[in-house]
Amino acid sequence: MNPRENVMALLRREPYEWVPVDLQLCPSLEEEYRRRTGAAVSYQDYFRLPWAGIGDIPMSKKDEQYLPYHPGLKAGSYIDLWGVAHEPGSAAAKHMTYMRCPLKGIDSLSEVRAYPLPDYAAGDTAENAASQRAQAAALHARGLAAMGYLTCTIWETSWYIRGMEDLMMDMMSGDPIAAYILDAVTERAVTRARAYARAGVDILYLGDDIGMQKAPMMSLELYCKWLKPRLKQVIDAARAVRPGILVKYHSCGYATPFIPHLIEAGVDILNPIQPESMNFQEIYREFGGKISFDGTIGTQSVMPFGTPQQVRETVFRHLDIARPHGGLLPAPTHLLEPEVPWENIIAYVEACRDYKPGK
Repeated sequence: MNPRENVMALLRREPYEWVPVDLQLCPSLEEEYRRRTGAAVSYQDYFRLPWAGIGDIPMSKKDEQYLPYHPGLKAGSYIDLWGVAHEPGSAAAKHMTYMRCPLKGIDSLSEVRAYPLPDYAAGDTAENAASQRAQAAALHARGLAAMGYLTCTIWETSWYIRGMEDLMMDMMSGDPIAAYILDAVTERAVTRARAYARAGVDILYLGDDIGMQKAPMMSLELYCKWLKPRLKQVIDAARAVRPGILVKYHSCGYATPFIPHLIEAGVDILNPIQPESMNFQEIYREFGGKISFDGTIGTQSVMPFGTPQQVRETVFRHLDIARPHGGLLPAPTHLLEPEVPWENIIAYVEACRDYKPGK
């Protein structure tokens, strides 16, 4: 098996040959990687990650149309494609920023409708389609799975624009502003999902954080009314183009109550199963034959504060839990932050390589 074949078999809960590695380093750990290894290649290639992403539909950014929504921005701030401003914090904040939501406090539907949103449909040209197909084919030629990144799929992008409290209140009160924003974001997600599927990606990576540390972010009633049908719309659009595409879904925090609904919406792989918030053994016992998992190695616990031996034992223990059906790619549950010791990163990689899945 090449890396693509191996990881796709694992995620389909079929026999696979080795445990792949999946991790993401923050900027300071990337510097540590270069210092420690002296490698000229990316850390993704150095650690032999089984997949890589292709480019999204290209969009030109027009900051000037969003500046009126962000008076008094700090020096060093930037505005993203959706018009959300990101202000730098102190040196201690490192890569973290303060988010300014452009439609926060606006109560007029007409003003909300006038807000300029990115036009992905206009950017999805024949030239883009050819470029995305070529990128996916190039990854396949290297033996890698191709992934289409579409995280912050609906809920997060919507509240980044509107503000979380305002959007929650809109949803709970049935304000038309909620439907307008969620529908507009969903429409653009559908366009992007179709483009990724048409390009031939193996995995569509969706996600919205719907869990807090110890509780759901919203009631199941609210989720099933506002978010689940729109998520299913995005997944159905991709599968109409590429029926065999796998859908990976990310939500930090306590997402356990949402799992049956994610499965019903068409999700194949759940990430990250934060062990500080969710019990992987219980979740696997209930859902292990219905969905696969990517994560479970805590970035609030064992990765920063455990020993290398504890990291290794955690990887082995979780893979043992998943033996009945397979379907676990053990991985750190989030970006690895500056406090994670290099020795623990190596311990994680070596544990994955040493585990024998068929024995």
